[in-house]
Amino acid sequence: MSELKCYRGHIRNHAELVKELGLPEGMSRGERELAIIKAGYNKWGIGVADHIYGMFAFAIEDGAKTVCVRDQFGTKPFYYYITADGRMLYGTMIRDIMKQEGFVKEINRDMLQIYLTLTYVAGEDTFFKGLKKLMPGCALTFENGKAEITRYWKPTFAPDRSKSVEDYADEINETMRHIMTEVKDADETAESFLSGGVDSAYVLAMSDAQMTDSCGYDEERFDESRVAKVTADVLGRGHSVLKVKPEDFFGIVHYTMLNMEQPLGDASAIVFTLGCNATAKHTKLCYSGEGSDEFFGGYNMYRNAERYGDNLKTFYVGNTNIMKEDEKQRILKSYDPSVLPINLVKYIYDETEGLDPLTRMSDVDIQIWLEGDIYLNVDKMSTAAGLEIRMPLTDRRIFDIASRMPAEYKVTEEQNKVAFRTAAAKVLPEEIAFRKKLGFIVPVRIWLADENYNSDVRRLFDSEIAAEFFNTDEIKAIYAEYVGGNSDLWRKVWTIYTFLVWYEEYFVRNSIS
Repeated sequence: MSELKCYRGHIRNHAELVKELGLPEGMSRGERELAIIKAGYNKWGIGVADHIYGMFAFAIEDGAKTVCVRDQFGTKPFYYYITADGRMLYGTMIRDIMKQEGFVKEINRDMLQIYLTLTYVAGEDTFFKGLKKLMPGCALTFENGKAEITRYWKPTFAPDRSKSVEDYADEINETMRHIMTEVKDADETAESFLSGGVDSAYVLAMSDAQMTDSCGYDEERFDESRVAKVTADVLGRGHSVLKVKPEDFFGIVHYTMLNMEQPLGDASAIVFTLGCNATAKHTKLCYSGEGSDEFFGGYNMYRNAERYGDNLKTFYVGNTNIMKEDEKQRILKSYDPSVLPINLVKYIYDETEGLDPLTRMSDVDIQIWLEGDIYLNVDKMSTAAGLEIRMPLTDRRIFDIASRMPAEYKVTEEQNKVAFRTAAAKVLPEEIAFRKKLGFIVPVRIWLADENYNSDVRRLFDSEIAAEFFNTDEIKAIYAEYVGGNSDLWRKVWTIYTFLVWYEEYFVRNSIS
């Protein structure tokens, strides 16, 4: 007899699954989703994942074995740990596993080398030795003290030029209209995060959300909230703005790293934390636009794909790459030359051999960056705030369209996300649909140099914690050069700082005890 032990997620196609599995109508959302997972597993085994559209991570005890499954893109996290006596601890929150008997808290120093390049925890290992992530599209079976992992899904690509850009744009719109009928129940009310970009604008235009939520700054060149308001006004929706001050930003870093459970050097995560906390005061459900950039070619670096060609597999490890090996070797007390970020993505390049460079770049980001940074941030910070975030563009049906789309329909010399923007232009003014991508930019490159706000940065760079991992003269030299005017170094400073904050919370203060 199988028993569902843990589950987090949101099942979009619940109506058809309830009917197909013969489940009773009228259940609450919570009852319905648990019933679908249990009945679906009993009918299809781990194949239940192939029948679900949405977000999910769950564990089922099936007789003498435990079966754990994570969704195709890794929107919900799942962790596991094998104890010294051969038991498996598991769950969707690291802190829950840490509190269980048999967990031994020990730092995984190798991960620091990966982190200093990528700014996030990539791959199946974590910063806790022995604690692993179940990767996206994977199922784990634990029986007789042994864990076996099956990869039930992976991104595949088959460019089809028989359709035009307009054809693909129509397919995107048709699919999104259907998804938006599934993404919430009739009795739920959602707001929508809105930046200056096309992704969130498109989600808003396709939704019935009447209120939008943005973050802004006094520093005008970083402030997208005014552009977002233009979009909200055009669509006749309300617009709420949280003005982020530097004191608010630095005041919540420790809270963010504690609730993130792993360090994350993405400065926008701090703003996102503040945004989630503010939004949760007036709604418990919000839409967000993640997934489109990776699926449809949204990053400016993708325009260099053809130029990189086959050389990609020698250096491209994803959306971020801020420290090279010689620099890490110089600043770290302990350095292992065999621990290289490129090793994490070799299997992806093997899978995409023969495909165009853009597809190979985006596949790395889909499998590594989205899971390690974007979806981790969305899940952890919304959960901490008591806010549920649903991402309509992160859907296998949307990815299926992107996977059939030729590279030139995604990126040209002049434009990114060509077909996606063409779809958006059918429901948005063209100046919004084709607005230049800004990214979720933060004025931290300015704030980090301001002694009114950076006292915690300076404290940790000069601390015993820093001395345990770094040659402190080296990292203080990086910081001094940054303060001296080399603002491009801010990412390196921030990545080191967020690791030190996280380590202090988990290994010095023991904040979850």
